[in-house]
Amino acid sequence: MSFFGKLRERLTRSSSKIGEGLDGIVGEGAPEPAADPTPVPDPIVPAPATGFVGRLFGRADAQPEEPRRALDDEMLEELENMLVQADLGVETALRVTANIAEGRMGRRLSSTELKELLAGEIARIMAPVARPLPLYPKKPQVVLVVGVNGAGKTTTIGKLASQFRAAGKSVVIAAGDTFRAAAVEQLQVWGQRAGVPVMVAAQGSDPASLAFDAMTKAEADGADLLMIDTAGRLQNRQDLMEELAKIVRVIRKKDPSAPHNTLLVLDATTGQNALNQVETFQKLADVSGLVMTKLDGTARGGVLVALADRFGLPIHAIGVGEQIDDLDAFDANDFARALVGL
Repeated sequence: MSFFGKLRERLTRSSSKIGEGLDGIVGEGAPEPAADPTPVPDPIVPAPATGFVGRLFGRADAQPEEPRRALDDEMLEELENMLVQADLGVETALRVTANIAEGRMGRRLSSTELKELLAGEIARIMAPVARPLPLYPKKPQVVLVVGVNGAGKTTTIGKLASQFRAAGKSVVIAAGDTFRAAAVEQLQVWGQRAGVPVMVAAQGSDPASLAFDAMTKAEADGADLLMIDTAGRLQNRQDLMEELAKIVRVIRKKDPSAPHNTLLVLDATTGQNALNQVETFQKLADVSGLVMTKLDGTARGGVLVALADRFGLPIHAIGVGEQIDDLDAFDANDFARALVGL
């Protein structure tokens, strides 16, 4: 199955929520068919024509016409509320509905037409941020991966490392979460699977020191990429955030231009809290791009639209499961259509 197929299949909670919401908005205002006051017996109708004759008279594939509703202020307000509930955020929802309304007030729209219009607006917001992780000639290219506990940093690193290795790049992984033995073991499993060396340090040791040693090893090995995992941090834990700042300072002693990419991994199930995480990590670690995980288990896929609209940071990849091929490059049009249930 293609990645888009999996996205469409697994984004069911978000797409069902939005798709059903749009169906309801149109259905609420659609006029009921007028009742016939003098019913008469049904006439005997011949079976529908098929083949050439059927195509000629349009009988064979006739479908009942979708309900339609005139676009007015009340319908726009319902659409705004539904988009806010789907985690697009107030500002983004207002902007999207205003663009849909422009030049269309009074026009009678079906649910499918409304979904197409909404998908188009979402794709327009997302297209500028749909960019793969940039690769540079600098060796090693240092990729620092940050995020809160449970966001999926470790599995994201493993999947990216495996994909880069398959593309012919040499990769070194540094298991910078020196506090959780499980995170180190998980990275080692991914490293073995991908044929990528994983540098580890004693539990509880200084992650900044490990990052420095890993840069030295990656340089000596001529590696293309060094991916550094970090401990999960809550944005309200000042001590952990200062430790992350220390890792960045130490890395820059070795190479003033590093880290060349700082990826913030976000868990889609956190909804609007993802906006606060981006704001905090951007100040501290100069985030250069985003990876959104767990889009397969959430009704909150709309937050990705809010993130793109507010921050404009590149979205390098999205994840819809645990398998190696469940992380892929972000495509704005595919995502928009899957999100609205098309």
